[in-house]
Amino acid sequence: MVPFADPTDDVMTETEQAVAAHLAAAGELARAAAVETADGEAEQVGEAVAVRAEDVPEAATHYFAAAKPGYRGWYWAVTVAGPEGDVNVSEVVLLPGPESVVAPTWVPWSDRVRAEDLGPGDLLPVEEGDERLVPAHAALDPDDEEAAEDAEPGAGVREVGDELGMGRPRVMSREGRLDAAVRWSDGHFGPRADMARAATAHCGTCGFYLPVAGSLRAAFGVCGNGNVPADGHVVHAEYGCGGHSELQVDSGSVIAVADLVYDDGVEMEPETTGSRR
Repeated sequence: MVPFADPTDDVMTETEQAVAAHLAAAGELARAAAVETADGEAEQVGEAVAVRAEDVPEAATHYFAAAKPGYRGWYWAVTVAGPEGDVNVSEVVLLPGPESVVAPTWVPWSDRVRAEDLGPGDLLPVEEGDERLVPAHAALDPDDEEAAEDAEPGAGVREVGDELGMGRPRVMSREGRLDAAVRWSDGHFGPRADMARAATAHCGTCGFYLPVAGSLRAAFGVCGNGNVPADGHVVHAEYGCGGHSELQVDSGSVIAVADLVYDDGVEMEPETTGSRR
């Protein structure tokens, strides 16, 4: 069936073909098929609005306004096909028009879920093949993503490692760390945040800045200043705020004091060379 935005649009596309005369004349056949699909309720099939040729030869679709309750702006689309003298109905469907109320595009739950959606007691399982994670026992260094991706742990390695307390079953992959770095950089505590652009110094030089371990150490850390909004959050090294440890407050007077002038009413004569004793 040819996709369309509005079956009442008379403008033909460059690839659309003209409707064969014997297919265009099959309007009553198409209407009868639509009424049958509507459980025989003829009042649900409105006036004919358009006939469009299909991409295949000897096929066309008749469009009728749908008077079906709850389907305002929809159309009955009945496709007929066949040579002259042997035209049959291929399919009957309801299609939305440009003003129809339709459901939004379906998005998988893994793409819909947000961090703030997770509440106490909720579970958010991670898929086994999540590209953000790689097996920890496959590499000596969790930050060595190439060794972690290429090597395969032997039988029982994970069980033995966990029993001996050797660490986590999986660690973040290079893709996972890059994804986190981009998300943190674009967040509220990144270098382009309004607070950072107004700051006179960056977190990288602040005494309250606690660098993270691993490959992200050069760019990210955790704020430990309990007097600022970023406290306890991951911040970019080029983020900044008014709570920098090295900021000094000028304790001097903010009022300009004029030079003192003594005026005791005595006219002072300038000293001359000959007047010294």
